[in-house]
Amino acid sequence: MPRTKRPKPLYQRGDFKLYARPGRNHEIVWYDATAGRERSASAGTVDLGQAKLELDRLYLKDNGQRFCETCGRPFDGDTSPMLVAAIGDYLLLSEAKVGYRATRNRLAHAVDYAIATNPTVTCAQIDQRWIDGFRKWLADKPVVQGSTTRPRSLGSIEGCVLQLAAAINATPGQDAQFSNEQPKNVAASPTYRADVATIAAMFRFCLDPVGKHIRSPKEREVYIGYRANLLAYLRAAVATWARPEEIFDLGKGQWVSAAGVLDLNPPGRRQTRKYRGRIPVAKQFAPFLDAMGDRYMAVDSIRATWEAMRAELGLPGDREAGPKLIRRSISTIVRRRIGEERWRQGEMMLGHVKSSISDIYAIPDPANLGLALAATESIIDEIEKLTPGAFYRTFTAQAPALLIVEGGKNG
Repeated sequence: MPRTKRPKPLYQRGDFKLYARPGRNHEIVWYDATAGRERSASAGTVDLGQAKLELDRLYLKDNGQRFCETCGRPFDGDTSPMLVAAIGDYLLLSEAKVGYRATRNRLAHAVDYAIATNPTVTCAQIDQRWIDGFRKWLADKPVVQGSTTRPRSLGSIEGCVLQLAAAINATPGQDAQFSNEQPKNVAASPTYRADVATIAAMFRFCLDPVGKHIRSPKEREVYIGYRANLLAYLRAAVATWARPEEIFDLGKGQWVSAAGVLDLNPPGRRQTRKYRGRIPVAKQFAPFLDAMGDRYMAVDSIRATWEAMRAELGLPGDREAGPKLIRRSISTIVRRRIGEERWRQGEMMLGHVKSSISDIYAIPDPANLGLALAATESIIDEIEKLTPGAFYRTFTAQAPALLIVEGGKNG
């Protein structure tokens, strides 16, 4: 009986073809030159969009740009891919990597510029002239956050250029034909640092809201609830010196209560250049970690309440006083207190230097990180004296340590 001819594929990329199977998941079919036969695999879904993505994954994994095994030259007909397609492929293969969201946001600007200038531009055509135009175009687009706008920093622009170079270099057979500056060489580092009194005022903003908008004790309690996530963030930031993303990632399995040590790198997460270390935790913050559920923070952003606090306290704008201000300020205060000769402990707390301490029970020792820990605990005591309730709370089975409120007003 003659073999039934296949219908036209739903989607095709190179030798990879997608076919529908009635009542079953879509099927991907391709010719395996090595095995000398046709092969097939289930797309694992009946959804056409998801099936196309699965075909793309197989194509990118097994195909790429092809080279002659004898001379090493590309086969005729293999040309430089369009930039927008290369970026799409790069994002597809990067979606499970740490920092994917930032990667996607940076490359979105490059796609927007390509569409605005020449949607069919290829990777090989992205030269220094194109990049200089991209820099100028991006510099003219301010950053919009809610109802506020601010100029885009040189560091942010160069981060997009650097990410674009990585995407092009990851495309088989392609090399970025332009140079970029490292973001740290063009970034203007914030110079503002908050003192203990100012940090205490931040806690007071959460615990004792005041203003014309608060007209009754009931409204006061409502605002305390709105600001509960900001309060939780402030506690963790002061006690750990952690980066904002490290605090938002905090969850079950990172806290070793018996040793008083917190692993800032969640289980299963690979380390990156922004190293996340194991650090001792101030005794005033330990009860909050003991009472933690699956996650410490119930939200991934405190931007709205942070901006309301920044405005009420008169803190600087222009990224001088963002959520990372606590990390910069506490480390600066501690550095003055423990001295330069002992500052390596501070560098380990910040994750700028990897600790060589293998025994987690030895981490809080004064010879290791104990001096930085003691200085942090003294700062917390000063904050607590200026704003009672900032850290010391009563923990009972009936009263949870943290009040978690989803959403809410900006204030």
